[in-house]
Amino acid sequence: MDQNRAPVLEALQEYRERGYTPFTPPGHRQGRGADPRVLEVLGEALFAADVIPVNGLDDRLNSKGVVEEAQQLMAEAVDAERAFFSTCGSSLSVKSAMLSVAGPHEKLIVPRHAHKSVVSALILSGVSPVWLSPHWDAERHLSHPPGPDEVRALFEAEPEAKGMLLVTPNDYGSCGDIAAIAAVCHEFGKPLIVDEAWGAHLPFHPDLPPWGMDAGADVVVTSVHKSGAAVEQSSVFHLQGDLVDPNVLKAREDLLATTSPTSIVYATLDGWRRHMVQHGEELLTATLELARSTRAAINDLPGLRVMGEAEFVGRDLAASIDPLKMTIDVSGLGISGYQATDWLREHQRVTLGLSDHRRVVAQFTHADDHRTAAVLLDALEALVKAADGFPAPPPVDLPSPDELQLETAMLPRDAFFAEIEQVGADEAVGRISAEMVTPYPPGAPAILPGEVINREVVDYVRSGLDAGMELPDPADAELTSFRVVARNQ
Repeated sequence: MDQNRAPVLEALQEYRERGYTPFTPPGHRQGRGADPRVLEVLGEALFAADVIPVNGLDDRLNSKGVVEEAQQLMAEAVDAERAFFSTCGSSLSVKSAMLSVAGPHEKLIVPRHAHKSVVSALILSGVSPVWLSPHWDAERHLSHPPGPDEVRALFEAEPEAKGMLLVTPNDYGSCGDIAAIAAVCHEFGKPLIVDEAWGAHLPFHPDLPPWGMDAGADVVVTSVHKSGAAVEQSSVFHLQGDLVDPNVLKAREDLLATTSPTSIVYATLDGWRRHMVQHGEELLTATLELARSTRAAINDLPGLRVMGEAEFVGRDLAASIDPLKMTIDVSGLGISGYQATDWLREHQRVTLGLSDHRRVVAQFTHADDHRTAAVLLDALEALVKAADGFPAPPPVDLPSPDELQLETAMLPRDAFFAEIEQVGADEAVGRISAEMVTPYPPGAPAILPGEVINREVVDYVRSGLDAGMELPDPADAELTSFRVVARNQ
C-alpha cells in the first residue's frame, strides 16, 4: 500500500473543496452554528474538521472505504494483519478485546495491577478473572508486569482459562517480556491480549522496547493520544494470527462503540500513521537523545533521581523500560510527588501526569524539543530551591505486596450489581466491596468489586487521600464510608 496516503484527510479535504451543504449531523454545520464565544476559544478549524463519516467523508454506503483503507494502512505500518480505529479511547478497545476472547462466567487471566477499564470489562461481561500477581518491588512500592513462569503456572492450574491480558508498558514505563509470555500462551493454544496503551510509539524505533505485534501478541491495544500525535480518545487495536476471530472482535467493538464516531479522531490517527512511517525513526532518535540528556541534567539536581534500569530491570522486576518515561524520585527533597506536581502546576505552569507518595513522571514524545526540556529543567530546579519551605508531607500507610492481594469472594459483576450497604470505614473491614477504589493515575484499583476489604488497604487509601491521592471512583469521596455487598447477598 502507498503509505504516503492519508485517506481520511484526503476525504476531508475533498469534502471541503466540493462545498457540500449538509442536512445531517453535526448540527453546528462546520461551525456556522457555534457560539462565537466558543469559536474564539476553539477556533473555526476544529468545527470545520468535524464531518460525519457516513454520507460525509464517504457516501451513505461507505462504498469508498475511506476509514477501512486508513485502518489497512495502519495495520501495514505496524506489522499487524488488521487494525481497528476507536474513537472512545483504549478503555473501549481493551473491553472489546477482552469480550472477544472470553464470555460470561468464562475465565481470563488478568494481572491484578490492570487499569480500571479492565475491571469495567469484567463487570460488563461477567467474565471470571484469574488474578495474576504482578512483580512487586516492595521497597519502592512499585509493580511491574508479571513474567512467563507465573503465566505458565496459572495456565497449568486453570486450563479452562480462555486467554490472558498483559499490561505493558505501565504508567512508569515498566515493560514486560511480551515475546516470552506470548510463547507460553500459544503453547497452551490461548491468545494474548496486550494493553499497550502507553506504547503507540514503540513500532517506530528499534531502540525502544519491543512492540506487541512484533513480539507475537494476538491483540494489541494502543492509545495514540498518549504517546503519539492524535487527539484525546484516539485508540487503535491491532490483530494478528488465528486465535481471535476478527469478525468477533469487530462485533464486540460495535456493541460498545458510539454510532457517531468523530472524523477528528479518524483524521488525526490517519495523519499520525503517515507521519511516523515517513519520519518516525528520525523524530524518535532525536527524542531519545533529548530524553537522555534531560535525564542526566535532572540527576545533577540535588534531591532528585530519575529511576532507570538499575531500579526497574532485573529478575522479578521488569524486562525493559521505556526511556521516554522519566520517573523522578522526589523523596530526597523531603516532599511527596503530590506536592511536587501541585507546586509545579501552580508556580511553574508545568503539568505532569502521574504522581505518587514519592515520585512524579514526565513523559517525552516526538513533539518535545530543547525548549520544552529546558522548561522542565528550570521548573525542577525551582522546585529544588522551594522544597525546603514545603510542609512535611502527610504519611501514606503503604501495605506490603501480600496485604495488597485481597481475597476474591464474588465475581466483580455480581458484587457490582448486588444489593449494597454504605458502611463506615471501620465496619467495611472484612466486608465484600461493591465498588472500585482506584488511585488515579495510574488507575489500577486498590479495591475491586467482589474483594474482601482488609484493614491495611483501607488505611492505605484513606491516608493516601489525606496526602493528596486522587480517588475518583468511591461513592463517598471522603472515604469515611465504603459501598459493600449487603449481608443477605
